[in-house]
Amino acid sequence: MKTLIKNARIINEGKIFEGDLLIQNERIERIDSVINEPHCTLIDAEGNILIPGMIDDQVHFREPGLTHKADIASESRAAVAGGITSFMDMPNTIPNTLTRELLEEKYRIAAASSVANYSFYMGISQANMEEALRIDNETVCGITDDGLYFNQEGSILCNHPQFLEQLFARSEAMIALHCEDEPLIKRNTLQAKAHFGKEIPFNQHPFIRSVEACYNATKTVVELARKHQNRVHIFHVSTAAETELFDHLNPIRNKRISAEACVHHLYFNDLAYDSHGSLIKWNPAIKSEQDRLGLIQALKANKLDIIATDHAPHTLSEKNQPYLSALSGGPLVQHALPALFELYHEGLLTLEQLVQKTSHNVAELYRMKDRGYLREGYYADLVLVNTNSPWEVSTANILSKCGWSPFTGQTIRSSIKKTFVNGNLIYDSGKINQTTTGKRLIFEKHRI
Repeated sequence: MKTLIKNARIINEGKIFEGDLLIQNERIERIDSVINEPHCTLIDAEGNILIPGMIDDQVHFREPGLTHKADIASESRAAVAGGITSFMDMPNTIPNTLTRELLEEKYRIAAASSVANYSFYMGISQANMEEALRIDNETVCGITDDGLYFNQEGSILCNHPQFLEQLFARSEAMIALHCEDEPLIKRNTLQAKAHFGKEIPFNQHPFIRSVEACYNATKTVVELARKHQNRVHIFHVSTAAETELFDHLNPIRNKRISAEACVHHLYFNDLAYDSHGSLIKWNPAIKSEQDRLGLIQALKANKLDIIATDHAPHTLSEKNQPYLSALSGGPLVQHALPALFELYHEGLLTLEQLVQKTSHNVAELYRMKDRGYLREGYYADLVLVNTNSPWEVSTANILSKCGWSPFTGQTIRSSIKKTFVNGNLIYDSGKINQTTTGKRLIFEKHRI
């Protein structure tokens, strides 16, 4: 069966044009100014914008082992409701994804329950380098330490340059890293305890997990990666200072070192701690307005390449704790793309830039096959968006299993109307079709 989307305002590859799009089975068959096709399902876009689905390269869907917070089924539903058609999930589940057997088990779960397309990172720790290096580049998005600890001291990989040297010298996979200087963070935490005692205010978070802590760690990793000419990706850059470490001259496919901004660092600043408290406690921390605007400028200048969510749901009871006990992270996939459209409404990013950073560049960065663009022959991963359809985020319309959002109570001006995954209409004005599942993402074999 064919589906014809008519009268759309199509945004793709730096252009905006009025047109129609024809879907045949799973793929885009034709894009043209006018398409007349008999015997097909007709959808009138009514002038709303049609874009490739967002590809989120950093989510924590919590399955297996932490499904009281979230699971692949629940969070993939929230994702498609938010216009995300593909995701890449982190290894900090229980058990940690540190073997190929555990990795493939997550793929089996997703094949049965995810309404979005999916890939999963192999985790890296002190003990599993040989296993991690054996991943299949065509069917696994990459290797990461995000959410994991290198050793029992609770340290992340960027704080172990000798191990990074070994990994960079041997790996042919994409390596994606969380960069913060943990010894400095520990010193800052001790100072905050000395000053405030146990009742540290949440507005101290960006001073504890400081600009310097982020910059120092990112600089170390970038210098090592340049030495080895690896494909290295830096997750959730949170400071304007860090953006000066990245290349903005080379096209995305030629970059050896890439970096991303996350939705919460682009939307909130440190003034929001007073009203939102633990609900916006992320690692790295949300920082100043100067940093927020610096990240947006770096996206426009191509120093930062993509936008992700770092969707990391916890229960409200896990979040509603004093500063030292409150867990870091929060749910974002359902509201990420609508929140990014607020940046368009504010004149901070164009629609073309949003599509480039949420779809095109992610596909290029990971060397993804047949996704990330509205192109004839590509998979029909599409989102229809009304940019003038205000709605309020409330507990009644939140789909993430944890049941809360940092956007609760806020009115967002743009709404996702329809989401297609592999040509199937999965989300339609509040209703989710769970009769089909997404596909395992496939990548180019040689990505170095």
